[in-house]
Amino acid sequence: MTTIHYPIIIVGGGPIGLACGIEAKNAGIDYLIIEKGCLVNSLYNYPANMTFFSTSERLEIGGIPFVSNNAKPTRTEALEYYRRVVQAEKLNIHLFEKVIEVRKQGLRDKKQEINFIITTNRNQYTASSVIISTGFYDIPYLLNVPGEDLSKVTHYYKEPHFYSFQKVLIIGANNSAVDASLETWRKGADVTMVIRGKSIGERVKYWVKPDIENRIKEGSIKAYFNSSIKEIKEKEVLIQTPEGIKTLENDWVIAMTGYQPNLDFLRKIGIRLSDDKVMKPEVDEKTYQTNIPNVYLAGVICGGMNTHRLFIENSREHAEKIIKAILQK
Repeated sequence: MTTIHYPIIIVGGGPIGLACGIEAKNAGIDYLIIEKGCLVNSLYNYPANMTFFSTSERLEIGGIPFVSNNAKPTRTEALEYYRRVVQAEKLNIHLFEKVIEVRKQGLRDKKQEINFIITTNRNQYTASSVIISTGFYDIPYLLNVPGEDLSKVTHYYKEPHFYSFQKVLIIGANNSAVDASLETWRKGADVTMVIRGKSIGERVKYWVKPDIENRIKEGSIKAYFNSSIKEIKEKEVLIQTPEGIKTLENDWVIAMTGYQPNLDFLRKIGIRLSDDKVMKPEVDEKTYQTNIPNVYLAGVICGGMNTHRLFIENSREHAEKIIKAILQK
């Protein structure tokens, strides 16, 4: 296996990983972005008809304008925008290549300092600095109930047509669950929501919240609040409600229970995490360097389990600060 050296290796090809690549390129530093899936893989996995909270200009990277048909762009428009960014900037990116290990090395030759060996499922690289910009859409929170491994259960929702005229149970109370409920219902599905709390989530988009609340109120979409899943079977689901256990006929279960970042990957590298439930990685907020010299974090991964604190619009500055810190070294 041939080992290739780059001064900077960027792990993750989402918007912030791309922003880091643009900053490195503009600074004249050779780099490589490694993405385990397709381009902006997390955004690709969003529901097909999703609309962003943010306006298009707040999703821009590298000073490249993002023009959308409406103030709030769609998933499709975002995918097209970031593809055009990569094309226009001629970013050096490897897709469908998974980073397996980042190992500290600490060698120096006549030309460069080799601090890390990066092993992927395809190649091996060395790097002076590593920027980790991975998202949180890869590991779903599991229900941990019998039957969760049945083929009728999914933790990802793409589009509604598949569920037409079927009995669909949707778990969750936030944007993903609400969007899936409304869209599948409008395509003819018999929709039931199971919600752990007493109401629809506070973070639900303000233009969607009245819609789902009215559909529940009129009985078009059934909802069980303060309830949870007990067991999933081939043709039914058992749920725990305040009135006791209920058995519902069911064809499909869409578990919109949220997702979490791959913090084990950071632990293996040696990055320290806080001891509380947030498990926030240790980073210098001025440079975004971790407790390991020359390893930086960018984007939502900086928030640990608090995945609602950082977004594209308030993470773009990470790229500038990181490359500036690397240049100063």
